[in-house]
Amino acid sequence: MFTGIVREQGVVVSAEEAGGGRAIVVRAPSTAARAGVGDSVSVNGCCLTAAQIAGQDIAFHAVPETISRSTLGELEPGERVNVEPALRAGDELGGHYVQGHVDAVGRIQSVEAEGEGLRVFVEAPDAVLRYCVEKGSVTVDGVSLTVAELAEDAFAVALVPHTLAATTLSDLEPGQAVNLEADVLAKYVERLVAR
Repeated sequence: MFTGIVREQGVVVSAEEAGGGRAIVVRAPSTAARAGVGDSVSVNGCCLTAAQIAGQDIAFHAVPETISRSTLGELEPGERVNVEPALRAGDELGGHYVQGHVDAVGRIQSVEAEGEGLRVFVEAPDAVLRYCVEKGSVTVDGVSLTVAELAEDAFAVALVPHTLAATTLSDLEPGQAVNLEADVLAKYVERLVAR
């Protein structure tokens, strides 16, 4: 489990086709120092298992299921990614409950300056929008965010200067694909009410 509070920006060392999926190596010094082989690590919001750790580099294997539901198939060497190690007992829960199970890929509709931050509209499918409420939680590329506004086919988030400095979201551009995870608590509520 994760919180959506990105601990560091990693850099993709390599990303190659392998066994129907992709072998991805990310340089993430502080996460590599903390993680062990077999540990879960969130990379741009996708929960991946550390297959090998060599110095500052962590190797992962993203299976076809993960590739089909996320942007990991598009990663290129040199690209920055949001990295968060899994929570340990006693860690602070500063964001919201994040599983690292991407629900869908969304597209950035617009990026506008707003004070010292940015207001970003993200086009999302109904599979994500149905769980979005104003002031509720959503994860974009592994970052825990608050829904600031809802539209027919999109939601908006307001990015504060710290988030822009600590994550890759400062690089967002219209048309860019991003990984989305709706708040898991909303999914459980829907399932229980439907019974």
